[in-house]
Amino acid sequence: MSDKTSAPAGGLKTVIVGAGMAGILAAIKLKQRGEDFVVLEKAARIGGTWRENRYPGLTCDVPAHAYTYSFEPYAEWPAYYAKGPEIQAYFEMVTDKYGIRPHIRFNAEVTALDWDEAASQWTVRVAGGDAIVADVVVAASGVLHHPKLPDIAGLDSFAGTKVHSAQWREDTPIDGKRVGLIGNGSTGVQILTAINKRVDKLVHFQRSPQWIMPVPYFTYSDEERAAFRADPSLIDAIRYNDEYLGAIKRFTDGITDIDGPQMAEIEEYCRLNLENSVRDPALREKLRPNYRAACKRLIYSWCYYEEVQHPAVFVETGRIERIEPAGVRMVDGTFHELDTLILATGFHADRFIRPAGVTGTGGQTLDAAWAVRPTAYYAVTVPGFPNFIMLNGPTGPVGNFSLIDIAEMQWAYAEQLLDLLRQRKARAFAPTAEAHAHYEERRIAAAKKTIFGSGCTSWYLDATGVPASWPWSYDAFVDAMKAPVLEDYALSA
Repeated sequence: MSDKTSAPAGGLKTVIVGAGMAGILAAIKLKQRGEDFVVLEKAARIGGTWRENRYPGLTCDVPAHAYTYSFEPYAEWPAYYAKGPEIQAYFEMVTDKYGIRPHIRFNAEVTALDWDEAASQWTVRVAGGDAIVADVVVAASGVLHHPKLPDIAGLDSFAGTKVHSAQWREDTPIDGKRVGLIGNGSTGVQILTAINKRVDKLVHFQRSPQWIMPVPYFTYSDEERAAFRADPSLIDAIRYNDEYLGAIKRFTDGITDIDGPQMAEIEEYCRLNLENSVRDPALREKLRPNYRAACKRLIYSWCYYEEVQHPAVFVETGRIERIEPAGVRMVDGTFHELDTLILATGFHADRFIRPAGVTGTGGQTLDAAWAVRPTAYYAVTVPGFPNFIMLNGPTGPVGNFSLIDIAEMQWAYAEQLLDLLRQRKARAFAPTAEAHAHYEERRIAAAKKTIFGSGCTSWYLDATGVPASWPWSYDAFVDAMKAPVLEDYALSA
């Protein structure tokens, strides 16, 4: 079966890959223009990361009122930070309110995208054989959606229940059980704070401790939510105030001046949080990182240090030798008997739209273009792949701020490129190889000098050890997204 069709006369046909936050955003914007589009979603529901992740304690570390579309504020958040199911419900609500669901094909995993140079169109192939021809592809597939399993000998031999945090099962045995938790990024920290009082014992295996940034947590009363409904400017006051957005700008200003006052302030907050929160000196030293704060993505938590001191929790900082059927054997011979093993070991952060095969001009593949590292010109477009837009693509800003805001800025930038097609000023656009190379040269040089490159291992680093993210300030990204530099683009007539 095939629904292979050409773009309608007088309008663009767009394929959006992914029905998570960014894909829904693109769909809303295109629907508001009355354009022809389809969203291809590999799963049976919308939601992206908030669909995939369902582990206990799942919480967004961006304030809830800042983690919404700018055009769709939400008065009903129950607390300053929202839990995963609440965020999923928000995206479900928005999808229906804006009439996007009829435009989504569920269980439609994209397997290949091929550019036809003569026709200036993409052919997008879906598992099962369907193909769609479109003028534009929007890759909104996200970053963290391919679970990464740890490379530990004997992992498959474990006889108890083993589960990755992104493949959580509701029947995972927790209550009264001996639980091992491998990994202590944001996910591991959140799981520990959610289950530590339910278990018989919890062994938290951490390869390296984390710096914890203390943050406020409070719930909103019925009266406060009523006030938000009556006056949305109260929501904006939270979203754009100095406590959130001001702090983000100060942090991103500081990443390129790692010995400046902004980074010193962050490090002092984190150090004092550790010193003043952990009573046992031995545990305090176990939890003290040997790298600078913010080298890894900062953990925002209002309760981790309190919860990790619960008597059921044991922090294991030794090296794991192997997994055995009954538990985990350490290099020093210590053996931890376990009933359940939770793998909070993150994702393959270099996949993006892959494993779908993407072929651009001259038969060039995205795999070949990204042989050294995934990269995109200003995190939106890729040389050799015309009319191909990435939202939250490689080299974009990452950190403790809303990626919704980043995607909205990227969409505003991309719309100006799409206008070239709409106005018949070009049939295709792509950045030149020279412009992209110059961008990457500057980005890599700057990235190596950021706090992310100051000497730790993290998922921020690419295969060569270079930080893969935007290395300049938040305001610099805002400025870059105001308008594409058309001289840096190849336009085909």
